[in-house]
Amino acid sequence: MSYRSLLRVAGVGFFPLGFLARLPYAASALSTLILLQAATHSYAFAGLAGAAQSITTAMSGPPLGGLADRYGHRSVGAAAAIANFAAWATLLVASHGTREGMLVAAALVGLSQPQVAPLVRVYWSRLMRSRNEHQLLSAALSYEASADEISFVAGPALVGLLTSVSPFAPAVAIMILTAACTFPFALRQADRTSRQPSSVRSGKPHLPRRPLAVMVLAMVAMGAIFGAVQTAVTVYADEIGDPAASGLLYAEFGIGSALSGFACAWLPQRFSPRLRYVSFAAALFAGMLVLFLGARTASFPVAMALASFTVAPYMISLYALTERLAPAERTAVAITLLCAGGPLGTAGAQAVSGGLAGTHGVHGALLVALTVAAGAFLLALVAFLADRGRNVWIVDRAPDSQALSAPSARPVQELEGS
Repeated sequence: MSYRSLLRVAGVGFFPLGFLARLPYAASALSTLILLQAATHSYAFAGLAGAAQSITTAMSGPPLGGLADRYGHRSVGAAAAIANFAAWATLLVASHGTREGMLVAAALVGLSQPQVAPLVRVYWSRLMRSRNEHQLLSAALSYEASADEISFVAGPALVGLLTSVSPFAPAVAIMILTAACTFPFALRQADRTSRQPSSVRSGKPHLPRRPLAVMVLAMVAMGAIFGAVQTAVTVYADEIGDPAASGLLYAEFGIGSALSGFACAWLPQRFSPRLRYVSFAAALFAGMLVLFLGARTASFPVAMALASFTVAPYMISLYALTERLAPAERTAVAITLLCAGGPLGTAGAQAVSGGLAGTHGVHGALLVALTVAAGAFLLALVAFLADRGRNVWIVDRAPDSQALSAPSARPVQELEGS
C-alpha cells in the first residue's frame, strides 16, 4: 500500500511534525487581519496589511527556493523560521504603535514566511530519487496536497477558537508553533545534499521557461479560483444572515479536496502526469460549472461539496509536472515559483470578485471562478496539443540519470537529516 510505504521511507514522526509545521502559514493571513483590525478598528486597513503580507509571501518564495538550492534546505529553512518568529514579535509590538509600523511589520511577516510546503515536496522528490522508488512520489504528492488542504481548514479554525480568548492569541500561537514545530521540522526534513559543490554551482542549469510558465499560470488560476470561492462563501453567509456558515462551507470545500487528493495515490501509473493535467483541468472546469449552476438552481452547500473534489487532483498534477521539468539542482526554486502563483491569483481574484459580488451577489463572485477555470482548461488543452509529446510545453519524462545520481552522492541517512 502506497501510504504505508511512505511511513517506511520517511518515518512515523515526520508526518505529525510536518503537519503542525505548516499550520502557521495556514493561520497567518487571518491572524494578521484579526490582530490589526482589533488594533485599528478598521477592516480596510487590516485588509491592506493582509494584502501586503500575501504579496511579500509570494515575492519571497522563489528567492528562498534559490537559496535553499544553493546553501541547503536545513540552513535556509531554519533561518526563515527564526526570522518569521522575530517578525511576528515585531508585529505584536507594532500593533500598539502607528499604522505605518504595522504595515511594515505585516510585510516582514510575509517576507520571512517559511516555505514548508514547497520545500517538503522537494525533499520527497530527492528522497524517492535516492532510494530509486519513483513510483512512491505520486503517493507523497497526494499526501502533501491532502495535508495542505486539511491545514487550511484547521489553521483558520484554530484562529477562530483563540480569537475568543484574545485578538493577540492567534499571533502568539503562531510564534509557539513556529518555534516548536516549523524550526525543528526544517532541521529534520531538510537534506544536506541540496547544497551543491562549487563546481556544480558555477555551471547552474537553466530552468525550461516555457513549461515552467505554463505551470505557474496554471497555479495562478488555481489561486484565483480559491479567492473567488472565498468571496462567494463570505457573501453567501452574509445573505443568509449566518456569518459562521462561511467557515463551515470553506471547511467543506477543503475536506472534499483533501479526500480527492488522498485518493490520487491509487491512480494507475499508465495514467501519465501529462494526461492527468489535461483531464483534471477539464474536471476543475466542470466542478466550477456545477458550483455556478448549483448556486442558482440547487443547494449551495451541495454544489460546494461536489466542486471540492476537483481541486486537489489538479494541483497535484501541477506539482508532479514541475518536479519533472526542473533539474535536480534547481527543484526548490521551481517549486517555490509554482507556489508563488497561488497567492498572486488569490489576491487578484478577491479584488475582481469582490466588486462583482457587490452588484451581483454570490453569482458574480462565482462567475470569476468559472471564467478562470475555463481559462485554466484552455491553457492545458493548448499546451497539450502544441507540445505533441516533445517536452517543450509540458515536460513528462522521468528524471535523467544525472539528476538521479546527484542525490545519491551521500548516504540516505544524511538525506533524511538524521
